[in-house]
Amino acid sequence: MTNKDEIAELKARVAELERAAKPPDPFVPKPYRQFDPTAGMSMPRSTLMEMAAAVPDRMIKDIVRDNQAPTGRPGMIPSSQVSGPGGGVTGSGTGWVAPNPLSPPPGVNILDKIMDHEDAKDRAELIEREARLRAMQKAVKP
Repeated sequence: MTNKDEIAELKARVAELERAAKPPDPFVPKPYRQFDPTAGMSMPRSTLMEMAAAVPDRMIKDIVRDNQAPTGRPGMIPSSQVSGPGGGVTGSGTGWVAPNPLSPPPGVNILDKIMDHEDAKDRAELIEREARLRAMQKAVKP
């Protein structure tokens, strides 16, 4: 390799390294375009304008005001519970009902009897199996 080839190769390498080390271009924001809600709609703008004219400005202002109003306790819910005639007695028209006492569901006593019977059968079968096993063990022992 000659000296000129070597110098040309080194210059190319330096240029490549300088390109790689160059910082990126600064961010330039795009110019702002006003949002058009009708852009891309299939209906003509005149039809949209007629629809907007059909709703009075006063109604739109009322809707916006209602949306911005504070949400507190609705007016339909009384601030305190008032006892009506009868004062919480079943059938007085207040909707109050005496709670049912806690007890097992109906039919549990029948299921308990069935389970007791099945347990007794299982116990008898287990005793019989154990007796047969001991008898076989005695027979096998010399």
